[in-house]
Amino acid sequence: MFPYILRRIVQMIPLLFIISIVSFLLMTMAPGDPTAMFVNPESSKGAEQDLSAIRDKLGVDKPIYVQYAKWIKMIVLDGDFGYSFQDGRPVLEKIVERIPATLLLMGTAIFISFLIAIPIGIYSAVRQYSPLDNTFTFLSFLGISIPSFFFAIMMMLVFSLKLGWFPASNMRGDGGNLPTALDILYHLILPASVLAFGLVAQYSRFMRSSMLEVIHQDYIRTARAKGVTEGKVVFKHAFRNALLPIITLIGLQLPHLFGGALIIEQIFAWPGMGRLAIGSIFIRDYQVIMGVTMVTAVLVVIGNLLADILYAVVDPRIQYGKT
Repeated sequence: MFPYILRRIVQMIPLLFIISIVSFLLMTMAPGDPTAMFVNPESSKGAEQDLSAIRDKLGVDKPIYVQYAKWIKMIVLDGDFGYSFQDGRPVLEKIVERIPATLLLMGTAIFISFLIAIPIGIYSAVRQYSPLDNTFTFLSFLGISIPSFFFAIMMMLVFSLKLGWFPASNMRGDGGNLPTALDILYHLILPASVLAFGLVAQYSRFMRSSMLEVIHQDYIRTARAKGVTEGKVVFKHAFRNALLPIITLIGLQLPHLFGGALIIEQIFAWPGMGRLAIGSIFIRDYQVIMGVTMVTAVLVVIGNLLADILYAVVDPRIQYGKT
C-alpha cells in the first residue's frame, strides 16, 4: 500500500504543475486590472503615474511568463503564496482561516447525503418498482434537476424569512445563549442541507443501480440458497460490494462539490474558501485567486487518493502493493 501511495503522490506533482499553468494563464488573460481598486485613473492627472508605480511594485506589468516563474518559484522554494493585493496579508494565512469552514460545510453535506441516500438506495433496490421506490425515483430526478442556487434561495425564503427557524447567513452570531459549537451547528443546518440535497438525489440513484447489479450475482443467490437471512445477504454481502461505485463517484465529484460549496457559501455568507474566492475575483486579487485554486486542486487530488485507499478497505480483494 505504501509504495502505491508514494507513487500517487509523485504523480500529483506534474498534475498540479499543469493546473497551475492553465489557471495562471486564464487568470492573467481575463479582462480588468487588479490595480484599479487602488487608484481611479480619471480622478487626477497623476493617477496614471500612480497606477504604473503600483503595477511595477506588484509585478503585474511584467510578461506573463515572468510573473508565473516568479510565482511558482516562490511556492516551490519558500512555500509561500505571496500577499493579497487587497490588504497585504499573506495569502496562505487568509486561506488557512477559511479552510475549516469549507471542510465543515462539505463534510457535513456528505455525511447527511450518505445518511439519507444509502438507505434509500438499498430499499429501492430490494423493493424495486414499489410505490415508495417510484416516489424516491421521482424525488431523485427532481433533486438532480433543481439548480443549487435556486433551491438555496427557496430554502432561505421559507425557513429563514417566513418561518424564522434558521439564520439566513453567517457561521455564528444569532444563536442567542447557545454555546459556540451549537451556534455553529445551528447556522450550518440550512447551507449543509441545501448542498446535500443534490448529493442525496445522485447517491441514492447510484446506490440503487449498484445494489440491483450486485443482488443478482451468483454469490448472492448462493448465500440465499444456504439459508442466510435476508438482512445478512443485503447488508453483509451485497452492500459492501455495491459501495465501491459510490466511493468512485465521491472521488469524481469532489471538484463539483467544491464548486457547489462556492455558490452556497456566497448565498449564505458562509466564511469559507468559496466566499473568499468570489470576493477576490470581484477585485481581481490574483494572488488570492491562485492560492485558492491551488489549495482546492491539492484537496481534490488528496480526496481522490483517499477514495482509492478506501477501495482496499471496503474490498479486501484489492491489493495495491501486489502485482
